[in-house]
Amino acid sequence: MKLRRVLALGAVAAISALTLAACGNKSGASSNKGVLNLSTTAEMPGLDTSKVTDNSSLTALSNTQEGIYRIGKNSKPENALATKTTESKDGLHWTFNLRKNTKWSNGDKVTAKDFVYSWRRTNDPKTASQYAYLFDGVKNADAIQNKKADVKSLGVKAVGDYKLEVTLEKPIPYFKLLLGFPIFFPQDQKVVDKYGSKYGMSANKQVYNGPFKVEGWTGTNTKWKWVKNNSYWDKSAVKTNTINFQVVKEGNTALNLYNSGKIDRTQLQGSQVANYKNNKDYTYFQGSTSAYLELNEEKVPAFKNQKIRQALSLALDRKQLVNNVLEDGSKAATGLIPTKLTKNPKTGADFANDSKVADTTDHNLAKAKQLLKEGEKEAGISSLNFTLLADDTSGTKQNSEFLQSQFEKLPGVKVSLQNVPFKNRLTKSANGDFDAVITLWGADYNDPYTYSSLFTSDNSQNNGKWKNSEYDTLIQNSANKDANDKQKRYDDLVNAEKILTKDVGIVPLYWGTASGSGPMLQKSYVKGVIYNSAGVNFNYKNVEVK
Repeated sequence: MKLRRVLALGAVAAISALTLAACGNKSGASSNKGVLNLSTTAEMPGLDTSKVTDNSSLTALSNTQEGIYRIGKNSKPENALATKTTESKDGLHWTFNLRKNTKWSNGDKVTAKDFVYSWRRTNDPKTASQYAYLFDGVKNADAIQNKKADVKSLGVKAVGDYKLEVTLEKPIPYFKLLLGFPIFFPQDQKVVDKYGSKYGMSANKQVYNGPFKVEGWTGTNTKWKWVKNNSYWDKSAVKTNTINFQVVKEGNTALNLYNSGKIDRTQLQGSQVANYKNNKDYTYFQGSTSAYLELNEEKVPAFKNQKIRQALSLALDRKQLVNNVLEDGSKAATGLIPTKLTKNPKTGADFANDSKVADTTDHNLAKAKQLLKEGEKEAGISSLNFTLLADDTSGTKQNSEFLQSQFEKLPGVKVSLQNVPFKNRLTKSANGDFDAVITLWGADYNDPYTYSSLFTSDNSQNNGKWKNSEYDTLIQNSANKDANDKQKRYDDLVNAEKILTKDVGIVPLYWGTASGSGPMLQKSYVKGVIYNSAGVNFNYKNVEVK
């Protein structure tokens, strides 16, 4: 899951060690207790629970809304609106007793009917939710999304105000983790109906049932805040009154803000990491993020040729990318799914090692040139020109310039760069309005399926439109006939990953950091933040600024 879109980072910071040292600031105690000041590298695209896909929006929803569970330390689901969960022996029937007398920030009661409405809205094809596929396994979800069943047939039912019954078509090993993800949260139908197409497009066109409320976000501005939600059922556990956010796209600017005490955490980039690695505020948040290049096979016919895709992959020196450009602890990717996500249930081996295909991501310019020559002949072309789409942050610009220089070492290849704001890149990607695009995907839960399901032929997130029937079958088997056999399911996903890598369905770039993970400085007076590498990274419910 996370299948959420995240913002790319990783520039070489052009700032001297002397300047860094001069900007140092004591961080033993905050001068403004109860207020946390944070920066983010991207504008927030929206707060529509059914439609968000990006890290910034999902983080906001996860901390201002609440569902059946809240994801706590070590990715453990904890009761939120649920007080009791009953699961049938076959794993297909779930009953949730809900907390009574919980309210939305407008005073409306939060009931089981709000879940039914929300889940139906997300699965309704008219909503066009890019995350609806996460409901795969909930009774009739796939049929509804494919317009083969009525949305009212979805396997979710309210029994009175405070009991929710869910019926699955197949066991979902990570179902509890899904229920702690914002796409499964309730929605107040009265509010959705009131605002229509403007629902969730500004702070005052949404209601909140979580620890905080969003204020001051107009839909386009670069500063907003979360304030303590006094309607929240567990408000006594919320120790921070305000969390301020501002968009800061330049790494040097963010670092200067941190050193001058204007923000309480900053992500380090490039040479900043080496300069600050021994700083007492330094911390490293291990990420489960995969960066890759999607090649639009529908818009650029040449990308349908496997040899051309292989040539582009082999032309990349990924070690140079992570060591000399990113410099932030990221690792050169050998496939889609990063290390330390999951292990072989029999041997304990890391999934990334089991699924690695030799020689597919090693830098080999000579072989790349030969494959390009053969591929162009098969495709009936003599040169390859395409535009690389990426975000407009300083880090991503550095990344895209590096890729451009690597690809243009291939004869006859010309790459133009298009750097746009984060939410514009998301829109262009979703609409297929690109030739090639740098994409980052963070795990929504600790299971390979959170990545693997992205590249089935019919997945809305498969923006490059790569297709492979054998891959589709393996993914389907992992989610259906082999779902209850841990080893068979694992083997299905390993074999699918090998196909994706060998066929270059995507061009892997690196694993590790993105906005919200990796090397950071955080003030020592910030306490109680819960971080998880998968899902929504930061849980601020219990954060304290001392």
